[in-house]
Amino acid sequence: MATKTVTLEELRANKTRNKFYILIHGKVYDCTKFMDEHPGGDEVILAEGGQDATEAFEDVGHSDEARALLPDMLVGDFEKGTDSQLKSGAAAAQATRVAGAVEQGSNLMYFLPLGLLGGYFAWRFYTTGSA
Repeated sequence: MATKTVTLEELRANKTRNKFYILIHGKVYDCTKFMDEHPGGDEVILAEGGQDATEAFEDVGHSDEARALLPDMLVGDFEKGTDSQLKSGAAAAQATRVAGAVEQGSNLMYFLPLGLLGGYFAWRFYTTGSA
């Protein structure tokens, strides 16, 4: 039996609550009926609509039972050669979190030593009576 080939345009067009496709490991699944039953909530799945959700799916560590549900939702294989045009919503969110952490870390790089130095001088002043 030949499986259907799902195009990038078709994947991106079906990312609403009424018709929701998700791409995992090169295969497209129709998760429309499962959305309300998802233990993590529907917003988790909706964030991955119209893009490659493989990384997000694997990062969570889905159980064997969750993986067993996938064959019943299979729409078909994703068209070859367009994988590079997709980016996971989770990957984009992680990049934003990393950038924020780097920015926060660079702020700590200045304020932490200055705070420690000020604390040292305050301790010296109050224990010896002079600096």
